[in-house]
Amino acid sequence: MQHREFWQPAPFMTPEPAWAERYPQLATLVAELSDDDCNRLDECPEVLAERASRWLPSLADYSERVELPELSPSPGHIAAATLPEIRATDMPGRKRQQAGAFAAALVPLTEPALDWCCGKGHLSRTLAPLCPGEVQGLEWNPELVADGNRLARHFGDRVSIRCQDVMAPGLALASDRHGIALHACGDLHRRLLAQGSRSGLPRLSLSPCCYHLTDQQTYRPLSARAQAHPDGLELDRNDLRLAVQETVTAPARVREHTRIVSQWRLGFDGLQRELRGQDTYLPVPPHPARLMSQGFPAFCRWAANKKRLTLPDHINFDAWLAFGERRLERVRRYELVRHLFRRPLELWVVRDYAVFLEEQGYRVRLGAFCQRSLTPRNLLLDAVRVCGTPPARHSRP
Repeated sequence: MQHREFWQPAPFMTPEPAWAERYPQLATLVAELSDDDCNRLDECPEVLAERASRWLPSLADYSERVELPELSPSPGHIAAATLPEIRATDMPGRKRQQAGAFAAALVPLTEPALDWCCGKGHLSRTLAPLCPGEVQGLEWNPELVADGNRLARHFGDRVSIRCQDVMAPGLALASDRHGIALHACGDLHRRLLAQGSRSGLPRLSLSPCCYHLTDQQTYRPLSARAQAHPDGLELDRNDLRLAVQETVTAPARVREHTRIVSQWRLGFDGLQRELRGQDTYLPVPPHPARLMSQGFPAFCRWAANKKRLTLPDHINFDAWLAFGERRLERVRRYELVRHLFRRPLELWVVRDYAVFLEEQGYRVRLGAFCQRSLTPRNLLLDAVRVCGTPPARHSRP
């Protein structure tokens, strides 16, 4: 709440954030950074926080605020839990490593596993040798269900995947299962928290992802404590999206594609502001992939048509493309300050989850199951029901 002027306005939509005028020395600091500096500081926000604390003393303890216990076991234990490459059919290498590190952090597994939103069951097959009984997977896509069951049969894994929409009303869960979710998105992982605690599952373990994927306009805290807090945050989808705006694991071609698209959108943003005579952002929907091979003018014509704008016959597209490149340089530097609050925002949401589970009778541990170079979404929320605690009584969907 204290720092929301730095993270709530998106520089992509607001060319000059208000804080830049209030803190000109901080604005100058980021404006003078090289591209290499930007890369380093975006991956090490603690360094920028230390520099910014000259003007924002409250950031002096930034590193301590975002530090979490390491729940990652030894490399040997991770290697033992990771699915061998020869058995990892259709499984990208990074996903294989993530599943192995996640599974190793859960050992020992004492109940049969329920793999929530399991896709083809890559995590299910990773867990199978580590837990008692058959791993049950839930997945709504029938093609992925068929592929996953085929792979399990082929390799002789104790895995069975069921076609199930986990958001369906009346979903019933067996009370002896260990609910597990690796990177289930938004409402999907929140559904596991609510339904799993309501069903009295003995253990819930998840690594959340994509907090902004929700049908709610405003985030509703799960825990009674957060709901009652006098300084509670009101977060919309754009706010929640900030928590996952990291690309440390993205391939170079993906980063370059993102750069080009951002430059085009900012170039068109400058053009539309001039055409409309209004200095306000105009959101443009996702563009079709074919436009990437047709160039910036084609993108502008498509975007103008979507927003019902008439483009003049003679437009200096090269000038607007150059404008977009200059805007992108400024946006990138302003966003360094905004990105200081990615992890704190994510931790606020995940700690709300942790407190919610404590309120439902679970003993909770929260930490990192792997290095962020493997995945920025490296948080593990691991909750074990306290012996004798009855299932929760709450009305969460």
